Amino acid sequence: MTEHQKDLLQKFAALASLLGLIVIFSFTSNAFFSVGNGMTIALQVTSIAYLGIGATCVIITGGIDLSVGAILALAGVIAAMATKAGAPVPLAMLAGLLVGALCGLINGLCVTVLKLPPFIATLGMMLVARGVALQITDAKAVGGLGDSFAELGNGSLWRVVKIGADGFPDVVFVGIPYPVLLMVVLAIAVSVLLNRATLGRHLYAIGSNLEAARLSGVKVQRVTLFAYVFSGLLAGMTGCVLMSRLVTAQPSEGLMYELDAIASAVIGGTSLTGGVGTISGTIIGAFVIGILRNGLNMGGVSAFTQQILIGLVILLTVWIDQMRHRK
Repeated sequence: MTEHQKDLLQKFAALASLLGLIVIFSFTSNAFFSVGNGMTIALQVTSIAYLGIGATCVIITGGIDLSVGAILALAGVIAAMATKAGAPVPLAMLAGLLVGALCGLINGLCVTVLKLPPFIATLGMMLVARGVALQITDAKAVGGLGDSFAELGNGSLWRVVKIGADGFPDVVFVGIPYPVLLMVVLAIAVSVLLNRATLGRHLYAIGSNLEAARLSGVKVQRVTLFAYVFSGLLAGMTGCVLMSRLVTAQPSEGLMYELDAIASAVIGGTSLTGGVGTISGTIIGAFVIGILRNGLNMGGVSAFTQQILIGLVILLTVWIDQMRHRK
């Protein structure tokens, strides 16, 4: 097999895995291959996809962000508390986004100015953000947020409902959930940014060779800072959407989400050594994790076994990535 063929095989391995999982679970469960379950899976993977897109941008620069799960919880709690305090829902959501961006900015400054390793800087932020979320809520859920707060997470476009002969509403088409639409728009926008914009090329340049990028005139600190702020912003957005879906803000929400985000990027072909990665691959990786969980749930497989299987998938993917860079 030629090097070009090997490269093509690696790029399409994630897509082949996704199609393989769909075929296997379609045979093992009659309810798996249906429009309703497809929408359920798409809705479930949105959180992983949002965080995965941010993680891809950070990993492409050669960094890593372990704090997104905790930032998610803090941003969601802030949005919920602002709503409870009487702020309009859009302003409350904006406050959540700003908190996420601020946490990302602190991460970026720790990495670029204080020269802390990304692992340590974002690990510290993970503890700080989780601690603040628990402290300001006394570790209690924030509920009673109202229908307007739930609209973003539970609303859908093109939902068709007809009133039946018995006078009860009959759902003809469940519609496309707003979180799914947001995922599609976000994926297209960031993909264009990475492939067409100068900023995207600079992200790849920094991850490929930091010193060469610096000598070529790339503003390394600014571009790296952007990656972390963007990741924090997306974590804040994920928190707002997720809490809106739950109509309750849980300060303990988002545990282990950072690992799902990193896993979706790596499964989709993003290299942990930096300089390589695509948004389309990350979306495929998010669906691989989502379909794996959905199919195993339908098969009655326990949550503990699911963790083991997903862990093995991540180990296999990282091993393939390491093999690719040993050539």
